[in-house]
Parts: sequence; structure tokens; C-alpha cells
Amino acid sequence: MRKKPAPRLLEVERACHITPNMVRITFAGDQLQGIPTDRSGGNCKIMFPADGQSKESFAEQLENGPKPVTRTYTVRQFRDDPLEMDIDFVAHGDTGPASRWASHVKAGDFCGFAGPSPAKLDDFYADWYLIAADMTALPVACAALEAMPDDAKGLAVFEVLSEADKQPITAPAGIDIHWLVNTQPHTLSTAQEDFIRQIAWPGGRIQTCIAGESSVIRALRTYVVNEKKVPKEDAYISGYWKIGLIEDEHQLEKRSEAP
Repeated sequence: MRKKPAPRLLEVERACHITPNMVRITFAGDQLQGIPTDRSGGNCKIMFPADGQSKESFAEQLENGPKPVTRTYTVRQFRDDPLEMDIDFVAHGDTGPASRWASHVKAGDFCGFAGPSPAKLDDFYADWYLIAADMTALPVACAALEAMPDDAKGLAVFEVLSEADKQPITAPAGIDIHWLVNTQPHTLSTAQEDFIRQIAWPGGRIQTCIAGESSVIRALRTYVVNEKKVPKEDAYISGYWKIGLIEDEHQLEKRSEAP
């Protein structure tokens, strides 16, 4: 069996807050060579050094183990000239290793990287699109909207932490974008489901890109797939996190629930 390649060691080119609660981290240059540049919207793994760990020590750990703290993120965007990759992080302050790293990151800092997977929605054939996301899933939703044909029609519903977290999005003119504010993301919200249930459901073929907190996603999956009968092959619907669980616990739960 071929040995799985070691993760890449990436250095931060720059970082900035694009909204009060979203940090965009940009990587650039030779470190990205060989990564497919058509993967905006694909999942990747980010591995974080320990506080105070040297770059040399972290590079050795990536090569030989043990596995660093790892979290799943979405490639927000690739650019070819110059070669750059953006990854957006929700900034929760110092409440967890990923958020703590992203909240304090600066040019020259480093992390591990593996992936990315293909984009979650890259084949557009529907008459109407339903996009729904909280802030953790905004990158995959925005990447899907940017890739859509200009004549696409549909609805996008985004749930953010504050009015100031609304961000400019490039989307076809036929996509109706709505923003919902939820200042308590660790309290179960039904805002997206309530909004989607009250719309007039269109005819024709529908594709979805829906992601976010697991309980919200479970309710939306029930509505879209079971009640509205959107075929599973047309419905990307995924729980990215769950209230009260760290990612490793959430991934174990998802695997245990998989059919």
C-alpha cells in the first residue's frame, strides 16, 4: 500500500478580518505548487502547531507524527497569478485551538495542510438553487455561488453573528440573497428552517448546497429530501459542526450515524 503523503507545511502570506467575526488567511507562492487550483469550495485539513512550537519542530511532526490538532476547513478561493489560496476562519477568540491560532495569526506563521477535495457543487444543471449556510459554511456557499452560470436562479439564506458580518458576495442576479442574524450560535436556531419553509417552493429540478450546525442541517434535510422530495443526488446537505461537541467528537458521531 502506497504511503500517504505527508501534509504540506504552509506559511501565512497575510491575514485580515473581512468582517468582525471572520478572518481570511492567505497562503501564497511555491508552497502551493501541485495543489489543484480548481478546488474552491473543497474541504481541506488544517493542522495547528502547539503554542511556541518552532517551524522546524512542527515540520518534523508533520512528517513523523504524532498527528497535530487538526480541523476541517473549506478552500475559499484559489488565484493563479499570483498563486494564492484563501481560507476563511470564524473567529471565536481563544475558545479553541483553531480559533486561537486564526485570531492571532500574522504573516510568517505556519500550519499544516492536506487536501483539498473537489468542490461540493461544481456541476450546475438545475432550474433553481437553494443555498443555506451559517458562518462556518459561508465559504462553501460563496464558492458555489461564484461558480454558478450567470443565468442561475434561486435563493441563498445566510445566518451570521451580527449585521456587520454580512459580506459582499458575487452571485448571479437571479439568486435572491437573505441574511439572518443570530447572536447566539451555540443556542439551537430554527431561523433558516423557518425562512425556507415559508417560501413558495418552485417547480423544476432543484439543486442544494446546505451546510452548517448539525441539528439545523438535520431539520433542513428532512424538509428538502423527505418532504419536498429533492433527490439525494441533487442535494448537498452536510453538518459541519454540532453544538457542544469538538470536531473529533462530531466526526465520530457522523460516522456512527452514516447508513
